[in-house]
Amino acid sequence: QVQLVESGGGLVQTGGSLRLSCAAAGRTFNDYAAGWFRQAPGKDREFVASINWSGTFTYYPDSAKGRFTISRDNAKNTVYLQMNSLKPEDTAVYYCNTGKTGSARPFVSGGSWGQGTQVTVSS
Repeated sequence: QVQLVESGGGLVQTGGSLRLSCAAAGRTFNDYAAGWFRQAPGKDREFVASINWSGTFTYYPDSAKGRFTISRDNAKNTVYLQMNSLKPEDTAVYYCNTGKTGSARPFVSGGSWGQGTQVTVSS
């Protein structure tokens, strides 16, 4: 249906910022919600943020609220995650995915998982 490629990760110090991108190949992405997840070594994949199909609603868990901002540019088939005030506990591989529906809450992943992009926050 749609193939997603994450990019923008890197090494940053505590308190720094990164902007992740999720680029979609194909034209079906804009009909669905999108979400960001992360997975640290030895841990389960964790929900980070979601956005509805049109970009008018967003949802965050407490761990990301106030620090992370999800956005999308449907004309470019791209979803972004702006991460500010980064902490060492944010270190993980970050993934994006499409939802099964256009709703951001609850967000249920419906697409395949890509390779992710590594985010490392040093103290």
